[in-house]
Amino acid sequence: MEDRQKSVAYFLNLIRRSKRGKFKIYIGMSAGVGKTYRMLLEAHSLLKNGVDVKIGFIETHNRKETHDLIEGLPVIPRRKVFYKGKELEEMDLQAIVNVHPEVVIVDELAHTNIEGSKNEKRWQDVLEILDAGINVISAVNIQHIESLNEEVRLITGIEVRERVPDRVLQLADEVVNIDLTADELITRLREGKIYHASKIEIALRNFFQSEKILQLRELALKEVASQVERKVDTEVTVNTKLRHERFLACISSNHETARKIIRKTARLAGYYNSKWYVLYVQTGRENSDRIKLSVQRHLINNFKTATELGAEVIQVKSNSIPSTIAKVAEEKEITTVCIGKPHLTLWQVILKTNVFNQLLNRLSDSDIDLVILS
Repeated sequence: MEDRQKSVAYFLNLIRRSKRGKFKIYIGMSAGVGKTYRMLLEAHSLLKNGVDVKIGFIETHNRKETHDLIEGLPVIPRRKVFYKGKELEEMDLQAIVNVHPEVVIVDELAHTNIEGSKNEKRWQDVLEILDAGINVISAVNIQHIESLNEEVRLITGIEVRERVPDRVLQLADEVVNIDLTADELITRLREGKIYHASKIEIALRNFFQSEKILQLRELALKEVASQVERKVDTEVTVNTKLRHERFLACISSNHETARKIIRKTARLAGYYNSKWYVLYVQTGRENSDRIKLSVQRHLINNFKTATELGAEVIQVKSNSIPSTIAKVAEEKEITTVCIGKPHLTLWQVILKTNVFNQLLNRLSDSDIDLVILS
């Protein structure tokens, strides 16, 4: 009976996948690399080849060379919204679904919709468009990817508020990197092709510094490489070992440490295109009546972040952390356990910390790797 249900579910999934629209994403290391320009060039090429392509939403940022490319392309009118006494424009999700073009161009994937819209985020709109069987070409900057948020903040000193969950990129059928050297990007900025002249000097002193651009460029290249690896893993017959990697991120109620462990494990799991879990072992000392409300809120937020990044969250009440980790690792067929770096030096921990010693002993009897994340 169970096998039959699995077979039916698998067949239904195949049907849904065949009806779903194809999804292409252009990724860039920053504003101004030419993502929107490339999307519009592709739209013209598709139109010449008889494809029913329409503009769902494009943001030209008043760049003339980009704006000129809109001419000749059919545009689905934006919907007008009154918000706080101002008339604003948003992408018209329902109009796109009703018109039902073969391909729709949707810019600014990380955009937050105006309050009162059907969905909070534009990427959620895009998922609905794909489910309606419409193919989507979209674009996003590397700094808007959820699991890279901490790395981007360290590089740029800027906390990016608008973010796209990694699972959205994982749904893409094709991910293309729009790459420029740091010198080329800075030249474009100086020529006024990215920002208005009044903002150029400020940008050069802040975000558009060569060393920052190089690091963001590296992140973008790595991200696209990992997406290609995932595509190879799912579509090409390769070493099946990669398909069985499973990660377990072990977190505590320490907010900052837990957040970093979750994001780094998400990156590892994303690279291997593997299932992953987040485990929180609630000891007697961390009962809800014994820890602050602020700590509980951070814990819930970390669970939410983990879920958005594609993890399955597991909460267990136990005073034996090593045995609980080992038990969950065995039940979920985990290949790699990820924990945060202990506050003591590793050598002190190994010699003096009972909990860590017990965990090492439990895992040494299996083929499970232990990764200590900084």
